[in-house]
Amino acid sequence: MNTEFLIVTLLVGLGTWMLRFLPTRFMRGTGNPEAPLSRFLSATGPAAIAALYVGAILPMVSPELHAIAPLVLGSGAVIAIYYWRRDVSLATLGGAVVYGLVFAIV
Repeated sequence: MNTEFLIVTLLVGLGTWMLRFLPTRFMRGTGNPEAPLSRFLSATGPAAIAALYVGAILPMVSPELHAIAPLVLGSGAVIAIYYWRRDVSLATLGGAVVYGLVFAIV
């Protein structure tokens, strides 16, 4: 195994663990939603989702309709289902189903 890969993997794992452990360790009983750490953590989730989404769709972006149709319709389904039901898991599942169906048809 590549040593650099192992070091990066361990550092990412440590960072992930710290993002999960430290807030529970240092915010016990505070409950202050205006605290800097609370604001940081409430922004981290949406920012991480947006970063993952952009990283996932960039390789799929193409000017050809048959290549981009599953992406556009799947993303549209996620947005529509979320605004309809306000349920992240249902929106994700619906978007995946629409993406898969359009991919199979086109």
